[in-house]
Amino acid sequence: MVASLVYLVAYSWRVIGGLTGTANVVVTLVIGATWAVFIVDYLVRLSLARNRSAWFRSHLGTLAIAVIPVFRLVLLLQALTHVPGMRPSAGTRLRTQIMVYGIGAGILLIYVSSLAVLEVERRAPDGNIETFFEALWWACVTITTTGYGDFYPVTAPGRLIGVAVMFSGVALAGIITAALASWILERAARNNDDAEPATRAQMRQLLAKVDALGGRRPEDVDGGPDDGPD
Repeated sequence: MVASLVYLVAYSWRVIGGLTGTANVVVTLVIGATWAVFIVDYLVRLSLARNRSAWFRSHLGTLAIAVIPVFRLVLLLQALTHVPGMRPSAGTRLRTQIMVYGIGAGILLIYVSSLAVLEVERRAPDGNIETFFEALWWACVTITTTGYGDFYPVTAPGRLIGVAVMFSGVALAGIITAALASWILERAARNNDDAEPATRAQMRQLLAKVDALGGRRPEDVDGGPDDGPD
């Protein structure tokens, strides 16, 4: 978490401050060092895994954090997924996590993409994104796939950043919309669940209760020991 925060602060300072000379070299070294921490951590974890291919497939999030270290900060939002005094169902808990992490990742993506596109476009001969606020506006309209066209990247790296932001925006919008739709359907069916099909877990619980009743002794069912005929 600390390394991710240091990376974000240093990167923001370099881009927004337009550092040059010694300050730029120092900040760039800090960025490289913190980034190397995540890369080395990922490679060590991968090398120590017994089944590397299975570990790789199950830890794509770790790979994303190694590539873009600031996404590690999304995990700080875990505290917002717990509501004091409530015991939500598994579905509600999952939807809450999707909403919180999705919105947090979207905000970080907007901020980081603004910095990245400003860094590559600011010194381009035909560039039109010259300030952080212009880059922030571009990131907002791009991630929502609005695309006003008043600001746009002209360099190849800037366009690659734009493609990544567009696809990420579509993915985040789809995930958040699905979570909202699921929550609305659950709320609508809360008091009308007679027609809802039983889940496998509910069937297993019911069968377990039936088996438990079938295994009881007659006197347990009648309420006391058998004292013989009246």
